[in-house]
Amino acid sequence: MTFANLVLHLFPEKSETVTPAEVAPAPAASELPAPPVESSQNTEGNREHCGNITFTAKVAGESLLKKPSVKWFKGKWMDLGSKVGKHLQLHDTYDRNNKVYTFEMEIIEANMTFAGGYRCEVSTKDKFDSSNFNLIVNGKMNSCHFWHSDTLIPFRRGEAKSESQSDVDVWEILRKAPPSEYEKIAFQYGITDLRGMLKRLKRIKKEEKKSTGCSSNININYLFRYIFEAIGNKRILTINHCSLADDAAYECVVGEEKSFTELFVKEPPILITHPLEDQMVMVGERVEFECEVSEEGATVKWEKDGIELTREETFKYRFKKDGKKQYLIINDSTKEDSGHYTVKTNGGVSVAELIVQEKKLEVYQSIADLTVKARDQAVFKCEVSDENVKGIWLKNGKEVVPDERIKISHIGRIHKLTIEDVTPGDEADYSFIPQGFAYNLSAKLQFLEVKIDFVPREEPPKIHLDCLGQSPDTIVVVAGNKLRLDVPISGDPTPTVIWQKLLFESEGRVRVEMHEDHCVFIIEGAEKEDEGVYRVIVKNPVGEDKADITVKVIDVPDPPEAPKISNIGEDYCTVQWQPPKYDGGQPVLGYILERKKKKSYRWMRLNFDLLKELTYEAKRMIEGVVYEMRIYAVNSIGMSRPSPASQPFMPIAPPSEPTHFTVEDVSDSTVALKWRPPERIGAGGLDGYIVEYCKDGSTEWIPALPGLTERTSALIKDLVTGDKLQFRIKAINLAGESGAAIIKEPVTVQEILQRPKIWLPRHLRQTLVKKVGETINIVIPFQGKPRPKIIWMKDGQTLDSKDVGIRNSNTDTILFIRRAELHHSGAYEVTLQIENMTDKVTITMQIIDKPGPPQNIKLVDVWGFNAALEWTPPQDDGNAQILGYTVQKADKKTMEWYTVFDHYRRTNCVVSDLIMGNEYFFRIFSENLCGLSETAATTKNPAYIQKTGTTYKPPSYKEHDFSEPPKFTHPLVNRSVIAGYNTTLSCAVRGIPKPKIFWYKNKMDLSGDAKYRMFSKQGVLTLEIRKPTPFDGGCYTCKAVNECGEAEIECRLDVRGNQMNLMDNTNTAMKNE
Repeated sequence: MTFANLVLHLFPEKSETVTPAEVAPAPAASELPAPPVESSQNTEGNREHCGNITFTAKVAGESLLKKPSVKWFKGKWMDLGSKVGKHLQLHDTYDRNNKVYTFEMEIIEANMTFAGGYRCEVSTKDKFDSSNFNLIVNGKMNSCHFWHSDTLIPFRRGEAKSESQSDVDVWEILRKAPPSEYEKIAFQYGITDLRGMLKRLKRIKKEEKKSTGCSSNININYLFRYIFEAIGNKRILTINHCSLADDAAYECVVGEEKSFTELFVKEPPILITHPLEDQMVMVGERVEFECEVSEEGATVKWEKDGIELTREETFKYRFKKDGKKQYLIINDSTKEDSGHYTVKTNGGVSVAELIVQEKKLEVYQSIADLTVKARDQAVFKCEVSDENVKGIWLKNGKEVVPDERIKISHIGRIHKLTIEDVTPGDEADYSFIPQGFAYNLSAKLQFLEVKIDFVPREEPPKIHLDCLGQSPDTIVVVAGNKLRLDVPISGDPTPTVIWQKLLFESEGRVRVEMHEDHCVFIIEGAEKEDEGVYRVIVKNPVGEDKADITVKVIDVPDPPEAPKISNIGEDYCTVQWQPPKYDGGQPVLGYILERKKKKSYRWMRLNFDLLKELTYEAKRMIEGVVYEMRIYAVNSIGMSRPSPASQPFMPIAPPSEPTHFTVEDVSDSTVALKWRPPERIGAGGLDGYIVEYCKDGSTEWIPALPGLTERTSALIKDLVTGDKLQFRIKAINLAGESGAAIIKEPVTVQEILQRPKIWLPRHLRQTLVKKVGETINIVIPFQGKPRPKIIWMKDGQTLDSKDVGIRNSNTDTILFIRRAELHHSGAYEVTLQIENMTDKVTITMQIIDKPGPPQNIKLVDVWGFNAALEWTPPQDDGNAQILGYTVQKADKKTMEWYTVFDHYRRTNCVVSDLIMGNEYFFRIFSENLCGLSETAATTKNPAYIQKTGTTYKPPSYKEHDFSEPPKFTHPLVNRSVIAGYNTTLSCAVRGIPKPKIFWYKNKMDLSGDAKYRMFSKQGVLTLEIRKPTPFDGGCYTCKAVNECGEAEIECRLDVRGNQMNLMDNTNTAMKNE
């Protein structure tokens, strides 16, 4: 794999506002198989409003084994991967046909804050490439301008850029360096355009002088969003509408002093607009937690009971994003999945509870035995608690197969087996078995065979109720079921049947069927109003008969009234309710309680076993979340409708008692108290503290402060001197008062006399040494009551308040000197006085400065290769002991100084190893704790080292002229290379003086083209061409020129391209056109 395969092309695109006519077409891959080292392309788009901007980077991946890594940066170091959010999106795709990776950075609703320099870096295991580009947003014209330059940086094995060089500020080095060091700095840091940098540096210095001169006259300067203010000695920089572009280091320069600070800007917090909801599921069911955040594609963190969830955990959890919605999915839930699940963003937290229960099935209505006659309908019906449960029907142990006469239905929780036109063969034992549960609901179907004997004589009508085998007094029917009354009758001729009921309204639900031997009274969907006594009357010409049948309709209970909430705690409450007004005709077996969060629509069941009592303590609630409760009543028929929801309530608990409650100070009429906040505050927050006191021996607590205080200290005033008082404090929030924190022993309200005592810091017990110009700030703590009188003295005299600042408090005294001078040296004495008691300490301060130069330097003697020097100590030692001297020598010809001795303690020395025939000057610096003296004492006359022996007079010769014109000793060689690989052209030249070298391609000068690099070492000339393309082929000429003449040589360079790459590039170019 070669470096030529990793090529980065960057194309700016603008959605909605920039048309193709306004944006220059992006270069195709075929046109730029290897972009030049430094090339730029300006792309501008002007519209009334700047919409979305997309930058696209394409990487050729024909020979890449895996997907390359791409990073987007703004400025030098800001990684945009961590800034993805509402206004910035990153995308990547892969074209399998063309084997091209495409990486996109989309800026949504661009504004002026997005202006600046950007960089895209792409890398694989052993290759690297990058591209720089600028985004300019013009606020006045509401338009966006783009500029980018493709820069290829070869990544060679074994090479690594040193981090120290990348962090060096070359501009600062050039600004401080003398002009003689410019070329040395340019060679050290690889600066190629030194002349241009020096011009720009000169312009920067002029602008700094201009701004310094105008700063005193202009108080406020407006520059776009930046406001500069000068108020007295304060300088204020205000940044309006702060954005990510303002994330940088800022520097304030005043004269030669600087102050640095760094501004960190982060994205606005991501809020949770729709919280999680509690869920209750059965084992094996799918669980899906859903929440909605304020920004699309935001990153959230999921936790279970405080432990972060990741995809690596056996792939049990699945995370999903859909716009602003975030999902946590658990496909097959287990009992271990129960707990509290939390979703966290940088701006909010939402918690929900998951309860996983074992599957449990309840039978609300079992099937009943039936006795039917021929050609009648038989219906077996049962009701279970889970409407998703399926089951099978059995007849004498064999599964029932439905047909035209036998039908099986499942609607909600009700399962039915309907048999039309019953025959004697249908008489059997029928069972219903729910799938997955060990239940067997059985009933028996009896076939009633009616025999009628024909009597050819008249008979009076007769009602035969006893033939049904049931009591004729009362018939019970469940509400909603069909009421069918079969009344056998006899009589000849066939009697007429009349049914009667007081205040009976049929409403189309009632019908009567007549048969020869019986009549049927049917009510579809029995209701509570259908209860009562029904009278059946049969008549014929011979006579009449009548009978009364009592019908009782039973139903589910009415819903109870809204429950009441009491005894609310941190995670629990007590729920109370009343029985329903109507129990449905059957006794209430128990109650079912449900709860939900106020903003949620999902109700969670709190009990699976029926509650027999009218109170229940609900637990495992989240503090600070608003809940609602509702109740169901259950009898043998089924479950009632839910009651109205209770009043919303929030589980909160009062805070714990304040901690570290102590007495800070006591006087004749005041007591100062202090404490720390409670260890547990809770969701109810903290409204404040209430402080109370009572006299010793009394039980009446009196408020010490009017109302609540939010501070953690209090000063109780207007107390009676000599009283013994007890103090206590309570924390208050919405849930009520906390426990009381009480001081263990009574406090006597009386000033405590305390001897004055100065606690001198350890570093002040010895001489305090400071340099001239430094700031001095001495803090001396002390104790003493009442507040002592503080007196500062220097060398026995009172301090001058104009020269030295003194600030006193109840616990310390501070000596402050803004700028130390030599006259501030001396012994400072601090005295504390309370009545006739005193305490004093002495602080010795020594202000030092650099010493003056030595005096009376003399060149005592010169002999051989040696010179003897003498001098006297400096007149000004800088108020510090002279630690030594630094002796330097300089040759008279060069005047470059070299150190001979440093930290030399004597006042005389002998300088040896001098060169014969040279003259030397000597200079000496004095040194103390502050450093070397600013000036040095220099010898007036040089020391001449005479030559020994016979004086040699050299003969005079005519100077030989060594100059010669340039001549190439090794020619250029014609070359043929492959496109994309760096190549070099080399030759050798000689000439005196050293000739100047010029390179040409097809007679065009290459010195200003950054694609080419020229080297010259020991007469060997090299031209390096970075990643040549077929367009770089041609005739190359090297020209050498000096004052004696010139010479040139040329060669031919052919660049061959890969045939497959050329075809792919040609196709891409045709598509772009």
